[in-house]
Amino acid sequence: MGARQTEGSWIRRNAGPYADEVLVRRTRRASAGEPVRVLALHGLAGTDTVWRDCARIAAPEVEFWAALMPWGAAGKETWSHRGDPAAWIGQALDAVPGGVDVLIAHSFSTGLALESLAAMDRAVRPGAAVVVAPFHRRSPQDFAWHTATHYLNSYHGFLDECLRVGSRRPLDDDVRRDMALRVRDRVGAYGFLRFFDTYLRSPFLDTAALDLPVLVVAGDGDPFAPLDDARGLAAALPDARLRVFQDCGHLPMEEQPQRFAAAVDDLIHETFPSAG
Repeated sequence: MGARQTEGSWIRRNAGPYADEVLVRRTRRASAGEPVRVLALHGLAGTDTVWRDCARIAAPEVEFWAALMPWGAAGKETWSHRGDPAAWIGQALDAVPGGVDVLIAHSFSTGLALESLAAMDRAVRPGAAVVVAPFHRRSPQDFAWHTATHYLNSYHGFLDECLRVGSRRPLDDDVRRDMALRVRDRVGAYGFLRFFDTYLRSPFLDTAALDLPVLVVAGDGDPFAPLDDARGLAAALPDARLRVFQDCGHLPMEEQPQRFAAAVDDLIHETFPSAG
């Protein structure tokens, strides 16, 4: 793997025939207690920067790692040409030295992460998980023709909102809209189909195999991931707890980082009581 394990240094994992890569880096060391290694995965067309505020204020025992996945804003467009992207979750987990104690996944990555955890040996998988703004339906009958057209036609608006929330300085409305359209076009038809295919598979998730503590986080004003998806997922999991943030959209970790960090800290202290 070849990279130094220090803040700001990326550890690379070659992820397949298209030379797409998974990169992880430690963004914060633990400052007290037994370290709990947390790995965070961004969503479609996202970046690792969405975790910067909540990582900074996490509990002292948290050692925070962030990943850049092939479907991120800087990834190659070819990531979506190879079919099921779930294998990259394992690449990210394997890249963290010493293993991952808590896996956090956002948006598109939530379905892939849950599928991967359900298939993993319980002896080596993370001890807990956090899914943020998940896409999950309980039954195939919950999907209709208009479901696909809704997401297809609203995706640029969703990206526009993410840029508005995530920007550290105000962006002109027209500039932000143009940026959102460029990102949408970069994701392309293949990227959209990978998202929707993962969503369509969600009713078949082996929830019984996910017998680990899972925190499900959702915003009550999320315009893209329905709140009912988060409620349904939490109800289906054997050991889930649901946190709904009021006056919050699709990016709770950026919009309300203190509440988000506190919710994750609660899960960590519950799951790893000796760490603190």
